[in-house]
Amino acid sequence: MTACPQEPDELAYNVFAKACPSRGTLEHVTGRWGALTLGALSEGSLRFNELRRRVDGVSEKMLSQTLHALERDGLVHREAQPTNPPRVDYELTPLGHDVAGRLLALIQCVEGAMDEVLAARERYDETRGAR
Repeated sequence: MTACPQEPDELAYNVFAKACPSRGTLEHVTGRWGALTLGALSEGSLRFNELRRRVDGVSEKMLSQTLHALERDGLVHREAQPTNPPRVDYELTPLGHDVAGRLLALIQCVEGAMDEVLAARERYDETRGAR
């Protein structure tokens, strides 16, 4: 069995239930910064500032919070090297690689459909007025 079950019958949790703990993890993974952080780390291990440069627009505070949440969920591994100055590297765990792979497929789908999305936005704005 893979880390992420394929069949609904295999699921022990229900993200649609308000109290299900999977809902928090889904939020961490699919939120803007979580998704971009996982995508960036799928390319390999990065230090904090390298990751911050790769995820353009994320603040230091938000990246730190995102990394803590993803580490707590078991998707990211943080390794501090005992050097001066200290060196901290972040990388995906095996579960993180599995989740990131699925997320990257969604990202590629969205990027591939952007011409269609932009055209739909334009049609929408023409008929309903830009907001």
